Amino acid sequence: MTAAAPDASASPGSSTSSDSVQRTRVVVVGAGPAGLTLANILRAASVDCVVLENESREFIERRPRAGFLEEWAVRALDGRGLADRLLRNTVVHTECEFRFAGESHRFPYTGVSGQRHYVYPQPLLVTDLVREYADVRGGDIRFGVRDVEPAGTDTDRPSVAYTDPATGERVRLDCDFVAGCDGARGVTRDHMPPEHVTIARHDLGVGWLALLAEAPPSSDCVVFGIHPRGFAGHMARSPQVTRYYLECPPGDDPENWSHERVWSELHERLAADGAPPLVEGELIEKRVLAMHNYVVEPMAYGRLYLVGDAAHLLAPIGAKGMNLAIHDSLLLGDALVAHYGKGDDSGLRDYSRRCLRRVWQYQEFSQWLSEMYHGVSSGDPFRAGVARARLRRTLGSPAAAAGFAELFLGKDTDY
Repeated sequence: MTAAAPDASASPGSSTSSDSVQRTRVVVVGAGPAGLTLANILRAASVDCVVLENESREFIERRPRAGFLEEWAVRALDGRGLADRLLRNTVVHTECEFRFAGESHRFPYTGVSGQRHYVYPQPLLVTDLVREYADVRGGDIRFGVRDVEPAGTDTDRPSVAYTDPATGERVRLDCDFVAGCDGARGVTRDHMPPEHVTIARHDLGVGWLALLAEAPPSSDCVVFGIHPRGFAGHMARSPQVTRYYLECPPGDDPENWSHERVWSELHERLAADGAPPLVEGELIEKRVLAMHNYVVEPMAYGRLYLVGDAAHLLAPIGAKGMNLAIHDSLLLGDALVAHYGKGDDSGLRDYSRRCLRRVWQYQEFSQWLSEMYHGVSSGDPFRAGVARARLRRTLGSPAAAAGFAELFLGKDTDY
């Protein structure tokens, strides 16, 4: 990256000429899995970029998030030298378990599809990607920035301005492209003109109480409890920590859920003949998730490209969000490398269309799975009957099992 003198003839909508003005090729807004994967791809190809992140490095390396990676994503990261620690420390899952009507049903998805899930919590992946980009490859990442403001993205002179947390100085980064990797609450999506995009939204009509317990996993695989009182989920995060989910009313207050109430409901909803008892522990996180999905279409405007949750959100029903973010990053990273290395802009022109094929496939699966998880507890006898039929078919039909496994684990093919 190179610095330049302040320019009074700034691009349209950019910061004032009194700002410090610098220059880079790509500004990546957001240091989650999407932004860091993209930044590493660019750095490896010697494409100058700067990553801007509102939070501190310590915060993003500890922020609890998803933990399931699909096999294609792991192979893609490994092929780019980004999965060494992941492969050394991951836990591989080959099956999941459904508990329903007091019975336990194992679903051997690796035996059905040949694919596996890798359990690697997002904070560990973020830690690895930050280390590779900043410490190993010498990439430029700026933590704790404030008031990030893209400008001029509909011109050939875009920029991103921010406030330096140490000096209070306003800094403007002139660039060629802006990658909006700043998640569902970021600023880049709001920079897309309303007349240019369609935002499709779907509310699933339920809430999930997301819990982290300082307790070892009570099963060697993911457990889905389908119960008239509401869905419950069990997902290992580490040998000492387990993620649990409990269906609850939308907008419920986490403080309504005492330690005793949480564990009573988990025991009830995850009960099954022959299943080991749950190991209880201190609840170190309680938050209620709004279970809704959205898609921004298209995912690009001018020189601005949205990546990951900035462009699409999936409720954590099918463990798809981090995988989709990585998929977007791979496509955009390769497209930018082709632009600078070969003068080939086909990947940039086709970025949104290629991403959205997979996005909508995962959205459809999320909605399908939500009805199987929540229909029984909906209070609607028809939805409950459909959900039971869907589960029985998935468990009993080889063709249905193959279809479920393919969508649950993801593939390189987008329909």
